[in-house]
Amino acid sequence: MSVSETNRQYRKDVPIEQTWDLTDLFPDKESWEKALKEIVEEVDQITAFKGKISENANTLLEAIQTAEAYQQKVIHVAVYANLLVSADGSDPANQGAAAKSSSALATISSKLSFFETELLELTSSDIEQFIKDEPKLETYRKYLLDILEKKDHILSPELEEALSALGEVLDAPYSIFSRSKQSDMQFESVVDGQGNTQPMSEPLYEESYEYSEDTTLRRNAYDAFVNTLEQYKNTYAATYATEITKQVQLSKLRKYDSVTDMLLAPQQVTTEMYHNQLDVIQEKLAPHMQKYAKLLKEKLGLDELRFCDLKAPLDPSFNPSTSYEESSGTILNALDIMGPEYVEGMKKALSNRWVDRAENVGKASGAFCSSPYGAHPYILVTWADKMRNAFILAHELGHAGHFYLAGKNQTLFNTRPSTYFIEAPSTLNELLLADHLMDKNQDNPRMKRWIITQLLGTYYHNFVTHLLEGAFQRKVYDLAEEGIPLTADVLCKEKRNVLESFWGDTVTFDDGAGLTWMRQPHYYMGLYPYTYSAGLTVSTTMAKRIREEGQPAVQDWLNVLKSGGTKQPLDLIKDAGINMSNPKNIETAVDYVGSLIDELAESYSE
Repeated sequence: MSVSETNRQYRKDVPIEQTWDLTDLFPDKESWEKALKEIVEEVDQITAFKGKISENANTLLEAIQTAEAYQQKVIHVAVYANLLVSADGSDPANQGAAAKSSSALATISSKLSFFETELLELTSSDIEQFIKDEPKLETYRKYLLDILEKKDHILSPELEEALSALGEVLDAPYSIFSRSKQSDMQFESVVDGQGNTQPMSEPLYEESYEYSEDTTLRRNAYDAFVNTLEQYKNTYAATYATEITKQVQLSKLRKYDSVTDMLLAPQQVTTEMYHNQLDVIQEKLAPHMQKYAKLLKEKLGLDELRFCDLKAPLDPSFNPSTSYEESSGTILNALDIMGPEYVEGMKKALSNRWVDRAENVGKASGAFCSSPYGAHPYILVTWADKMRNAFILAHELGHAGHFYLAGKNQTLFNTRPSTYFIEAPSTLNELLLADHLMDKNQDNPRMKRWIITQLLGTYYHNFVTHLLEGAFQRKVYDLAEEGIPLTADVLCKEKRNVLESFWGDTVTFDDGAGLTWMRQPHYYMGLYPYTYSAGLTVSTTMAKRIREEGQPAVQDWLNVLKSGGTKQPLDLIKDAGINMSNPKNIETAVDYVGSLIDELAESYSE
């Protein structure tokens, strides 16, 4: 164990108020074990419908509602195990729970593979007739029609069952990646600018050191970070290449024209929309961000701006600290415009231990929100007492607020919209927080500049980091379909090429920059990275509507959140008054980023 690990607290030593309350899902581990056993036994409630689903409207409704109720129990069991291992993946008991859950889900998935296969025997005319015969089926119209979209790509019942039975194996690349990052990766302690030794971990680097005003600490932490990544690059390359090979082969097996077409299908997004997000932003945003990079280099007084300096604060001596409690109050004030029902959910999340904010050995890096239907959302962050953390928390609360409202207004099968939309509610919360802070600090030029940099941090995260992940991902799938082996050297080269193409000669890159493909779990989630930019494009336009129109715009947005997954993404977004088929919306969002950078530069020249 490295020195840095011994300086970090273990999960058992974390104050309970900093952790999420899993008893809201299950009273204790024994209750979870019992529920795990029950879902395996109760799967027969669904298999009883085998061969009967499409007999008549009443049977179809009963089958869907029974499956929905059963799925809720399965989700609770799976989420509980995932939250355990996310909070402390180094605990063998948590690892065991995750393994048990994964095994049970694979068994269940195999037994239930018939369900969609039988629904695919229906035609759209059959569905309309069944809805006419049983009006309650209207609730499930989109669910049924979405399944029909898979018709040309479904395999024989036997093959579908075999693939479902292999679910645990097919998900292995992501499981191996996650387990290794949480449990095996260790980092040497680092020295800060005052000569003090600081503990080092991936969460500490990604949530604190990467943003540090201390150039020595920031760069030393980066070196320690990439030194550890270097030790794992060949193993992770083999793991990621396996994931890519799986996707490519499945796309061929299911007779898609390309792996991209297969991965976009569940998002219900055209390839044109996908390429627009990647191409328009890369082309139009790069000059703005290069301008920012030059400003950052100048204000930090650096001879060269390294890749690891890009997230450094523009004003190193001004990095406002804040407590979790203070940030909670600020966020609630910022979101007050969303109305009492929405704010009620936010208050519950912040005060009822829906948020896990501790930093401990084995905790997953980054941040996420998990929203099990029938319970409440759970948020994971790593709190570092910096105002930047307030933006991260606001982001995850956006996900929580979305599914809090969708869960109250929709059935389980209707809660989840396309991932193309999923990041819009989260990023809107960040923009509302920034607007609130700007209003509060009109007479404080330094604070206003800092807020602009936080806004730029939001756009950097979604329009640069995740977008360039998407560009890298697109290249990787192209290489895989050409039959080029995805070795560590190939992946590092392509990642560095994408970064250098965007930043040009404004940034000095080292070999460690090419290793950053190892950081994100998103590569194991299909074409997810680019959707962050789509969501932020939507939220940028929505924030503008709210500023200009007030409550009518807010009401439109709340209606969209409550709609859950009842509409396809383009139609859902149109209900918010935004047409995402028009690339000009993307350009408008990019222009807004450019205006922020111009405002920042002008404020320093005054």
